[in-house]
Amino acid sequence: MSNPRFSVIIPAYNAAATLARALDSVLAQTWPAHEIIVVDDGSCDATAAVAAAYGDKVRYLYQLNAGVSAARNAGAQAASGDWLAFLDADDWYYPNRLKWHADWIARDSELDFLTGDYEYRDPAGKLIGTSMAARQSGQRMLLKAAGAREVVMQGREFEAFVADHFGDTHTLSVPLTTFLALGGYPPGFKVCEDVHLLTRLVACSRRVGVVCAPLAVYLIHPTSATRVDPVRAQFENVRTLIALGEQAASLPAVVRRGYTTRLRQARLNMGYALSKTGNRVGAVRAVLPSLLEAPGFASVRNLLSILKG
Repeated sequence: MSNPRFSVIIPAYNAAATLARALDSVLAQTWPAHEIIVVDDGSCDATAAVAAAYGDKVRYLYQLNAGVSAARNAGAQAASGDWLAFLDADDWYYPNRLKWHADWIARDSELDFLTGDYEYRDPAGKLIGTSMAARQSGQRMLLKAAGAREVVMQGREFEAFVADHFGDTHTLSVPLTTFLALGGYPPGFKVCEDVHLLTRLVACSRRVGVVCAPLAVYLIHPTSATRVDPVRAQFENVRTLIALGEQAASLPAVVRRGYTTRLRQARLNMGYALSKTGNRVGAVRAVLPSLLEAPGFASVRNLLSILKG
């Protein structure tokens, strides 16, 4: 297979303070990006000026504020590469992020998409943990890899990945044609939009390349919306998954089982968030639908957990 050309899409909203770091990390790649596209999602700070300072190294697009999914999709529509990679404006790549995926793509044309490990760090740069070690699906892939940097995920392994994925948007490499055929990220959702796309992507895939080494950094913000208002964040999480569920009947059985597990856990997390605010009735109501959607021991156990507080 010919060498892949990566279009790196960076959505940015009031990202003047962090965008340069993100851009510098892409420009420092040992496998140069074919292009870098910054999609300004209606910023009212100096985001445009930061992007402009990079001259023709960066393509800058502006849109009225429409959310991160719409910004990523707009970047993909404008892309001229044959593969897409994504990076949020407050995160950054490690130097071999593109190279390790590109080398693998060049020698294995049967990979449907690729993902990999990443680090969680706080604003001071302190390492909090890594994605694969923190997820059961990631732990299974690390065990399967047995120390190797590369491992292929396929078949029944997709269930655990959909239920609790370890790769995030900034470690995803996907063919442009595949992304466009799937309709990209779902607009109108603020949380879990990455899971919505990944589930649909896995559903049409047979072999997924996994790099078992950190490719990027995900910055943990103590003041992010998901931490300041966890009830709203969990509500949005469930809302996105319910919307995805409209396609559940058409998903392969292994993917559908993973989706069902993820939705049940999301309902439980919303129940926990409500319970912590003292809303025990709301917490029970949040979890009850799981008994209808996926009757069984796990759903009963979750309800009992909420009832016991």
